[in-house]
Amino acid sequence: MNMERFFVVTNDGKDKDGQITKKIKELLESRGKRCVLCKKDEQKNIVAESIPDDIDCAVVIGGDGSLIEVARLLRRRIPLLGVNMGTLGYLAEVEVERLTEAFEQILAGKYMTEDRMMLEGDFTDGTKDVALNDIVLSRKGALRIIHFNLYVNGALLNSYEADGIILSTPTGSTAYNLSAGGPIVEPTAEMIVVTPICSHALNTSSIVLSADDEIRIEIGEGRHGRSEEVYISFDGTNNRELRTGQTVSIRRSEMSTTLMKLSEISFLEILSRKMKGK
Repeated sequence: MNMERFFVVTNDGKDKDGQITKKIKELLESRGKRCVLCKKDEQKNIVAESIPDDIDCAVVIGGDGSLIEVARLLRRRIPLLGVNMGTLGYLAEVEVERLTEAFEQILAGKYMTEDRMMLEGDFTDGTKDVALNDIVLSRKGALRIIHFNLYVNGALLNSYEADGIILSTPTGSTAYNLSAGGPIVEPTAEMIVVTPICSHALNTSSIVLSADDEIRIEIGEGRHGRSEEVYISFDGTNNRELRTGQTVSIRRSEMSTTLMKLSEISFLEILSRKMKGK
């Protein structure tokens, strides 16, 4: 694909003086490409309505968190290129010291793409949201366990007494899922990982489901018939509340995220370096 129009999103906390953003803009425009910088509001949030429709690539300057934020906002299949200004991540592809080389490679068409599945959560009021990493239900308020009923394709699979529950994509398997004891999954795989958070039962392991499964989670009653409240979040944002008796339906989203890959470094190599603390 011939890349002509670039949309650049900057994490202002990472590129504080704007020098990396300026360098990328100059690199692209010096080669006759169009470069649109992302507009933000007073709270430094991306103004979603300002994202152009006619872009060929979104360049995200920051880290994995910044890239996930943009993936959720774009809601269409546009290649994302992450410029890493944080610690070693899994998604951001380009290191700052090789910016010129990286963009020359892109403009020469020497890149690959990877599609990553996303999850969608549907609520009974008709609203919905999407996540690239995970959808998390967690207790609200007092330190007490929550009862979750997990239905898969309409049948009750399991009931959990836990602090919460994580529904993760393969991309998100190395995030909160891993911290909660869940399995690491190769990120281009297609499956849904369900991991309880601090389960109050012995031998409660993660469950790996097909990407085509329909999952419904119901908030159960607390002790003595008490009504419970939980938070549900999408990639750590957009918290909303659910109460006893309410449900959320989770499935594979029709949307997916396309990541641009420039190097031959594999996920397993990055994983090995992370495990060794490098």
